[in-house]
Amino acid sequence: MGQQLFELSGESDHVHLLVALPPNLGLSRFLNNLKTTSSRLLRREFATTVARFYRKAVLWSRSYWVIRCGKAPLTVLKEDIE
Repeated sequence: MGQQLFELSGESDHVHLLVALPPNLGLSRFLNNLKTTSSRLLRREFATTVARFYRKAVLWSRSYWVIRCGKAPLTVLKEDIE
């Protein structure tokens, strides 16, 4: 879809991503695709483990939080995510 992943980390209840999206790709479309695809792949590869912890049909919540970083240096943003 034209996006570029710069950094990825997470904790037990959320994920941090530093991504660049092309101007023609809406943020909600990107996140919906990311959550749908990753849920399907995780359930396929780790079916037994996922089934023990997630009884519902959904793996991700519908919510997300976005911060625009403007002209902040990429190195600083990567450090914050790490």
